[in-house]
Amino acid sequence: MKKNQHVVPNGDKWAVKGAGNERNTRVVNTQKEAITIAREIAKNQQSELVIHRPDGRIRDKDSFGNDPRNIKG
Repeated sequence: MKKNQHVVPNGDKWAVKGAGNERNTRVVNTQKEAITIAREIAKNQQSELVIHRPDGRIRDKDSFGNDPRNIKG
């Protein structure tokens, strides 16, 4: 099942978490490291990467699956 991957703050660290999962996939020291891990998972699952700010708000998104938008038009 394709799950969007979220990079979220976890205390003074950063976590990679699949959408809807209760548990973190990985916890690392930096947001940059978490983004790298989450990007690879999202690519493998053809899902979306959602990067959050330290306050929890969404900072950025990147899609690795089928994008329903018509970007050629």
